[in-house]
Amino acid sequence: MNRPRTHRSWLAYAGMALIVAYCLAPCYWMVVSALRRPNDQFSNSLLPNPVSLDNFSAAFAPASGFGRGLLNSLVVAGITTVITLVLASCAAYALARLRFRGRPVVLGLIAATAMFPGITLLIPLLKLFAGVGWINTYQAMVLPSLTFGLPLAVWNLTAFFQQLPRELEEAAEIDGCSPAKAFLRVILPLSAPGVFTTAILVFIASWNEFLFAVSVVNKKDMMTANVIVSLFNGRYGYDQPYGSQMAAGVAVTLPLVLAVLFFQRRIVAGLTAGGVK
Repeated sequence: MNRPRTHRSWLAYAGMALIVAYCLAPCYWMVVSALRRPNDQFSNSLLPNPVSLDNFSAAFAPASGFGRGLLNSLVVAGITTVITLVLASCAAYALARLRFRGRPVVLGLIAATAMFPGITLLIPLLKLFAGVGWINTYQAMVLPSLTFGLPLAVWNLTAFFQQLPRELEEAAEIDGCSPAKAFLRVILPLSAPGVFTTAILVFIASWNEFLFAVSVVNKKDMMTANVIVSLFNGRYGYDQPYGSQMAAGVAVTLPLVLAVLFFQRRIVAGLTAGGVK
């Protein structure tokens, strides 16, 4: 009786290992390519031999502007995440607790706004930003990220707040808290897993944004890291600088990996919250 179960468990583990290997293979090849010498970029070896940091030196050269691009990406993604969490927390709590006509319609409209392709909004936003003088500014990159980050955050936090019992607010109000204080002092601390999960998702989406960042900024000192990488030139100006691009890719990906590993427990708690009552 145990043999079929053992076979099934091995098949399940083998399937998971195959999926993990398939997902990590591009990342592994990116790291290996970044650690190769520039002259060995077309080698098929699975390990860099010898290990070289020349690609990282080229990526972070002062003339490339990549270091400034990382700082710009951090500023844009950080501001977007903070504003999104503040607005989405208030909106999601109201949608989760208030009962009014058209509430499902409001939730549907919020979800629908995230389904618009970004390219359809590019020209109107570009004309708007040019008219108000926002070209080459942080707000021109933050506002489009808010447009697509807010619906995701509101939807996630609404579902999370709905799992919290109403008795929490009632107990806080009995102790003398106003509804606003009950939300700030009781509900938000208990919602930390969901808030952290939403923050990581919004930060990743803002950090990886490319379309609006490359369209509304043409000054190199205001470009984000993703845009700077797309402008890398080869040694002769016409060849593709795979090595430095791979090194820049490692530098761009590393903060996201560290953030996910650091907040792993809170992310898992937020994703599984409400699964068991």
